[in-house]
Amino acid sequence: MKKAYKLILLLTLSIVLAGIYTACTKSDSLPNNGEPLVKYVRNTDPKISDSLLVGAFQGNLVAIVGENLKNAVEVWFNDQKASLTPTYVTDKSILVSVPTPIPLTITNKLKIVFSNGKTLLYDFKVQISEPVVSSMDCEYVLPNGVATIHGNYFYAPMSVTFAGGVKGEVQSISTDNTIVKVKVPAGALPGQITVTTNFGVTKSDFWFMDNRNIFISSDPFTGWWNASFVVSTPGAGDPPSINGNYIRVKKFIGGWSWIEAAGGPPDAMGAISKNIPDEAILKPSDYNLKFEVNTVKPYNGNNIVINAGLSSDFNNNAYNWKPPYDTKGQWQTVTIPFDEVAKSYGTPLSLNANGYYTRILFFGGGDLDCDMSFDNFRVVPKVIKK
Repeated sequence: MKKAYKLILLLTLSIVLAGIYTACTKSDSLPNNGEPLVKYVRNTDPKISDSLLVGAFQGNLVAIVGENLKNAVEVWFNDQKASLTPTYVTDKSILVSVPTPIPLTITNKLKIVFSNGKTLLYDFKVQISEPVVSSMDCEYVLPNGVATIHGNYFYAPMSVTFAGGVKGEVQSISTDNTIVKVKVPAGALPGQITVTTNFGVTKSDFWFMDNRNIFISSDPFTGWWNASFVVSTPGAGDPPSINGNYIRVKKFIGGWSWIEAAGGPPDAMGAISKNIPDEAILKPSDYNLKFEVNTVKPYNGNNIVINAGLSSDFNNNAYNWKPPYDTKGQWQTVTIPFDEVAKSYGTPLSLNANGYYTRILFFGGGDLDCDMSFDNFRVVPKVIKK
């Protein structure tokens, strides 16, 4: 009996020792003895994948390279948790985007959490982006009115400075940091706006109260058609003035009716017909066509033909600004790439020292119960060169 007991004991001990030896052998055969390790972080762009990173901007995709990383379940940058895709986690690398929310606690550490609860820290800075300024709902807002500015990385505390050196009062910042509402101060002049945060300063590529290159205006009215559409002194029920006189088309327009709202040939328009820059005619892709519109009633039928930059005659079929569009009784800025306008004519634009043919024409299928106002037709650069 004693011999049998000793035999069982020896067999059990052998099995345990074999297991320990096997485990040790497997662990010893793994890199870094099986412990997770970060060697470096690199860019994911194949062209510059050999560039090692000590930091990255929010939203950037990075590759964390190391050993024994396959059991990672969480990745943190400072106090912000990244979105982790399991298929992008392998034994030797993790592909992950730096979170876009601004960290509240700055540790300058990348933290990886594994399924067994262990964590691994690695020195890595999140480079907070300077503000991006993209557009305004309306580029014309009178003092004490509220301007809505779109962009990104609008982090409090922030300031908005208008040309003239006056600062607006920030009313609100959206939770995703892409929209800021600011009260326009007295003394704000036409020009770029400047947005400042703790992480940088950015000037807009658009102008506030943009008075550049206006080729259809009503201050004073010039042209062939419909001086009766001009509103000089807004009354009850009229949209407010944003830049002197404006054009208001308030009438029923049947399908395929022909209604010229404004415009004319160079000799009828006068000096304003020469306001489109030569650079815009020669390289339309660098410019935008902009104007302000206010739809008391929705633009939901018919069609508006906009002629701009034509050197010899009108074009009855181009450019077509199609419905629907509804500002719900507020002024808004419309932006159309000027190269789309130029391409619609079928032949390249050409310079004309005497000026250009311009026209706003209602002509298309579908009835329209029209109540639309327009102002400040202009062609301006997409980007302001520094």
